[in-house]
Amino acid sequence: MALVDDAIEKIKAMIIDGRLKPGDRLPREADLAQQLSISRGSLREAVRALSTMRILNVRQGDGTYVTSLGPDVLLETMSTIIDFHQDSSILDLFEVRRALEPLAAEMAALRMSGSETQALLKLVDDLDSCPTVGQVLANDLEFHNRIARASGNAVLSSLIESVARRTHRARMWRGVTQQDAIAQTRREHHAIAQAIADRQPSIASACSLAHVAGIENWLTRQLPTATRAQRRKASAS
Repeated sequence: MALVDDAIEKIKAMIIDGRLKPGDRLPREADLAQQLSISRGSLREAVRALSTMRILNVRQGDGTYVTSLGPDVLLETMSTIIDFHQDSSILDLFEVRRALEPLAAEMAALRMSGSETQALLKLVDDLDSCPTVGQVLANDLEFHNRIARASGNAVLSSLIESVARRTHRARMWRGVTQQDAIAQTRREHHAIAQAIADRQPSIASACSLAHVAGIENWLTRQLPTATRAQRRKASAS
């Protein structure tokens, strides 16, 4: 995480000071990595993250370009993405997800029809071996929304869908920065869907809890030390 953030900061600095302007092509990967004193792997992940956010445009066979956004907009966009984890309120949303989603999974295991459970398993398996972060997030939202709707509780479903939308950016950032995040998400989704298909409500609930808590724990580790200390103090009071 720190190495990728460092690479992003260095690319951002190049845009801020004018070394890279909107529409400019980035130097070759090997040259840029050497110029910025970072590994090619970290540079690759940084480019992947910034292209997902449409800050950079990767053109196969041509190169990577800064998009046509104005420099001030680029700076604001990148700062928002990089610094979102400075705001601990995102963890409040995940605490709500941790309370609601296991309940929805438990209820879905009791109420979801056989055809719906098979469609849920197929949804997990529909992702190809190398999906983009955008594809994974769309699949993720649909997966959790189907379970929420299958709970049969309209209020619960509405709450989950609302909270899920507001955590979209954090989940995208995890997808492009945490190693094996996509594969881990697929494994956990499959375990939840299988427990629902097997009519095991307690296991479906437990798998859902582990899934959401795992993301929450990752986000907590990204917070500055002072912010984590404040949250611990607030929880203890």
